[in-house]
Amino acid sequence: MKHLGTIGRILFALPFGMMGLNHFFMYNYYLGMVSSFIPGGGFTVIITGLALLAASVAIILKKLMQIACLLLALLLLIFICTIHIPGLFESATANMALIELLKDTALMGGALMIAGIYKEENTD
Repeated sequence: MKHLGTIGRILFALPFGMMGLNHFFMYNYYLGMVSSFIPGGGFTVIITGLALLAASVAIILKKLMQIACLLLALLLLIFICTIHIPGLFESATANMALIELLKDTALMGGALMIAGIYKEENTD
């Protein structure tokens, strides 16, 4: 039972690492998701991939984990506001946008929970 936290932390971080890698391997797919009002285009896709990879590594290695989780939560909020909410208003993507919005909201909650727990562990 004492290893459940470690297993959970790693399982939480692995999908972010995979999504970060996908920003490089599936560059054109993610470039198509970038809204017209988001500056940078392809540069934004690369920076986002690097941010996801950095967060994943920080969480797995338990280094700078609180700041990584807070920044990850902020990144997920940006995804929700710039990709998923606008997608709700397009009939072709509304169902998928809702699923992605709920997923990213849950992941954002998990990141905030980990950041809060890690802060408590540091103060003991």
